[in-house]
Amino acid sequence: MQPSLHVLSGGAANGLVSRLEARFTARTGMAIAGTFSAVGQMKEALLAGTPCDVVILTRALIDELMACGHLLPGSARPVGLVRTGVAVAKGQAASDVGSADALRQALLGARAIYVPDLSRSTAGLHIMKVLRTLGIEQQVAEQLRPFPNGQTAMAAMARAAQAGEQGLIGCTQVTEIINTPGVALAGLLPAGLELSTLYVAAVARSSGAAPAATELIALLSDPSHEATRRDCGFD
Repeated sequence: MQPSLHVLSGGAANGLVSRLEARFTARTGMAIAGTFSAVGQMKEALLAGTPCDVVILTRALIDELMACGHLLPGSARPVGLVRTGVAVAKGQAASDVGSADALRQALLGARAIYVPDLSRSTAGLHIMKVLRTLGIEQQVAEQLRPFPNGQTAMAAMARAAQAGEQGLIGCTQVTEIINTPGVALAGLLPAGLELSTLYVAAVARSSGAAPAATELIALLSDPSHEATRRDCGFD
């Protein structure tokens, strides 16, 4: 049976890890067993003792976990910045989201707004802040469709559109939008409401496969893979 490297990661890195998995396996002989969800949930999983070799989370969480002794000192490497954007179903008219007022109107006019976990995901927490800033938190509450992470939210939105539903909007990190078939990026959150999040990878102190974990992190952060990271939505 092929050994696996266990990864706990925010959903933002799912597409990139998948893209590089074959290269990693060729170098190490190991498969990747990845769990991708809200960063808060992944932190909780690590602390609960879920098997883990590599964690890919926001810099703030990586710094916190490193300070508490849960990660291997010196192992952290930045993967890239991920911005938050607005999604529409492929084939449906793109919404104007280029200004705060345009975004407000687009959200108010949506029949359903697909979002990641609003209390444990990076994008979800920010989306709630955006709704409050726009003054429409209560007005769109019934239209919100939260999911465990942005990828599952986008996949659900794509299925709903395929079933014939109209007027759908999604809001999550760009990586989760562009790596989900059936949805398209309408635009980034406008000035004053934008969010760019730095993701960092590190080796879990409990890892029994630290050399392979280090190899995966080297692949994810390698300057020669910049084009791949950009294709997957990382800046």
